[in-house]
Amino acid sequence: MSYEYDQASLPDLLPLYYRRLFPFSQYFRWLNYGGVTKNYFQNREFSFTLKDDIYVRYQCFNNQSELEKEMQKMNPYKIDIGAVYSHRPSQHNTVKSGTFQALEKELVFDIDMTDYDDVRNCCSAAEICSKCWTLMTIAIRILDRALKEDFGFKHRLWVYSGRRGVHCWVCDEAARKLTQSARAAVAEYLSAVKGGEEAIKKVQLSDPIHPFIKESLKVLQHYFEDYALVNQDILGSKESIDKVLALLPEEVRDLLQNDFLKVKTAAQRWECLKKRVLQMQGALKKGVYGDWDIMFQYCYPRLDTNVSKGINHLLKSPFSVHPKTGRVSVPIDLKLLDQFDPFAVPTISLICQELDKALEGDEEANDKENEGEPEQKRRVRDYKKTSLAKYVKVFEQFVEKMEQSWKGELLKKSDQQKDF
Repeated sequence: MSYEYDQASLPDLLPLYYRRLFPFSQYFRWLNYGGVTKNYFQNREFSFTLKDDIYVRYQCFNNQSELEKEMQKMNPYKIDIGAVYSHRPSQHNTVKSGTFQALEKELVFDIDMTDYDDVRNCCSAAEICSKCWTLMTIAIRILDRALKEDFGFKHRLWVYSGRRGVHCWVCDEAARKLTQSARAAVAEYLSAVKGGEEAIKKVQLSDPIHPFIKESLKVLQHYFEDYALVNQDILGSKESIDKVLALLPEEVRDLLQNDFLKVKTAAQRWECLKKRVLQMQGALKKGVYGDWDIMFQYCYPRLDTNVSKGINHLLKSPFSVHPKTGRVSVPIDLKLLDQFDPFAVPTISLICQELDKALEGDEEANDKENEGEPEQKRRVRDYKKTSLAKYVKVFEQFVEKMEQSWKGELLKKSDQQKDF
């Protein structure tokens, strides 16, 4: 069942979405962090983009109810989440100059498909398809493993942006407290593709190879042939072959030009390339890895490091609706990562129509059943009647796992107070 999304219908759909479908309860539980730190939610900045690109920054709310009322009143086209500040964000103009400071925020990552335009043949700019979406799968696999195993972060929320990329929110207390320079160091550690559009070779691997690069290589090897040789056909035409060979030292390049004339398929050319690199290993200068360099350049995650560095940098909120596509920015279930399909993510028009259908015919029964029940309880049932349900469930599981860790923190705090 699919409903065409029409951008002109957004002003009519958003009020219903915020009134009946947005998961305010789980959302507040996430950003309140168990109330472990006083005023944590109250000092958080939200920013709303309204109709006609009206941009409203420094919004803040006392509690879930206030957040709901304001969002239902303003019906934002886009919601961004910012830092937790030293004061209420709404007072940023009234506090003494220099005292209004961004104190904490989740460590965030933003990966956008447009940054891969030089290495994908199927699409460009804002367009995506199933052939290039594999790049996002690879990015999540590599970065999530490193955040978990190399840095020890437990609470990582991956979210589809609603159009052409993915975001990651690392929510551990240690991550939220990182300084700007520490965030920059984490982003630097995770970055391997460097240099602007003009740079031909964007990857310089170290010698010896760092363990993080070795682990990342395992992921690249798993996806590379299917993604690059089959779907992108990077060794198919003369133009794309030249682009690949430009990443290799001249002595290997000359031999391969000759080798490639003798074989027909991309897979055979790749085998030739790997053999040649292996044969010449001793003759190549340090830090040149040939086939590995190509795999990293074509498939390794391309991070927007500025997003990760800044504590006060705003990032689009989960469950915000993308105005261009109408798709909801939904959490991604990493257990089903390879099956995640951005085109199957529900649009606001689909879920609003699913809700209408579910309510049709049994309105009377609903009225009786819901009499005297708070709106929140009714809304829980509302989103469950739509395609949004499975994504809210992923979010709910993420929040529950975090809540278990806060309970431990709160118990520790109360024990410490008893000791006095």
